[in-house]
Amino acid sequence: MNHQDSSTENIKQDAEVSPAPTPVLTFPEGGSQAWLTVLGGFLTLFCAAGTMQSFGVYENFYTLDSLSDHPPSDIAWIGSLQGFLLFGGGFFSGQLFDRGYFKQLMMGGSLLFVFCSFMLSLAKPHHYYQNFLAQGLGMGIGMGMLFMPSLSIASHYFRRRRALAMGIILSGGSLGAAIYPIMLNHLFASVGFAWAVRAQSFLYLGLLIISNLIMKTRLPAGGKKDIDLKGVLTDVPFLICTAGSFFVFWGLFVPYFYLQLFCSKHDLPTNIVTYGITILNITGVLGRTLPNFLADVFGPFNVTIATGIITGALVFMLLASKSVAATVVFAILYGFTSGGFVSLIGPVAATFARNINEVGTRMGFVTFVSSFAMLTGSPISGALLHSPQYFWLRPVLFSAVVQLFGSGLIIISRAMQAKKKGTWKL
Repeated sequence: MNHQDSSTENIKQDAEVSPAPTPVLTFPEGGSQAWLTVLGGFLTLFCAAGTMQSFGVYENFYTLDSLSDHPPSDIAWIGSLQGFLLFGGGFFSGQLFDRGYFKQLMMGGSLLFVFCSFMLSLAKPHHYYQNFLAQGLGMGIGMGMLFMPSLSIASHYFRRRRALAMGIILSGGSLGAAIYPIMLNHLFASVGFAWAVRAQSFLYLGLLIISNLIMKTRLPAGGKKDIDLKGVLTDVPFLICTAGSFFVFWGLFVPYFYLQLFCSKHDLPTNIVTYGITILNITGVLGRTLPNFLADVFGPFNVTIATGIITGALVFMLLASKSVAATVVFAILYGFTSGGFVSLIGPVAATFARNINEVGTRMGFVTFVSSFAMLTGSPISGALLHSPQYFWLRPVLFSAVVQLFGSGLIIISRAMQAKKKGTWKL
């Protein structure tokens, strides 16, 4: 009897000492809930990223109308602050996502974003600070809370097809940025600024309610423990890639902010002034899906480098876009390749992650650093433009040079990673 008790006790002790087996993560790579979650992310970025990417409509309206007493560089700070907070907020929201606060980020970000959009509709002409606070600061913080969780959630359902899933989510931003210019340009002319912004705000409200209802997490959170930032900050290839992303983003959005103003100042027909940004962004929908499909085959690093180099070279085409045909060709090509880079830099950052719970932090760090480029790139270009003379060569040179330099840094990062992992498919 004593022998039996002793054996039972030993078994209990062994059970207590033996570590629990590490669960093997599996990814469905599809299924109804997976694609509903992708749809929710798509709708979220349709609202958040789509608004930031279509700021050129507001840049043109403010420059020629309600904030005409301010130079383009001042007005660009509003959209640049949105971009800064959308990308920069990803570092913090990415860590919170990794720790299990997905729903809180989505609900809080949605409420703040929609509320500040309605507040923008109350802004009075020639009261710059009102536009800056509501549109730049308030909506920007909401964007930052929404962006990274909406993108990172794809990593819960997809591994092999992760780049494609993230590309589909990001294409929501391009589709939104294609629709908003048409909507706003017509509403500004027909019902005025206030009701145009309110109509957009009601659209946000409906879409974000849907996205909050259909998006669900699948994997357990990483817990409350601190993220290993030391490991991130000492990963040299990752840091070089991050620097490359910074330089590319420093110049990438210059045409998005200034294409409509460029068309207006070169007396192009009204239809191309109205639809130029739409063409730029609608091709971005394809740019954020087709290159991502190729990335799942050839590796996200390889395709990202190609899109970065081509995008940097294409900026020079803007100088020749003084006719309808030339503008359309530029918008199609630039929208496609720039959309490819934007959608792929996240999957590239995710390849450096040592485990699934580090994906949000890695992606968030890249977007955080790149956000400073977003903050300063367009205002620098606006200052180089030098209103009212409008020297277009200066911002074009700035945009092209920094994008090509950044692509070179990403090439170096890829070479280091290829040597470390022993494979060309990165």
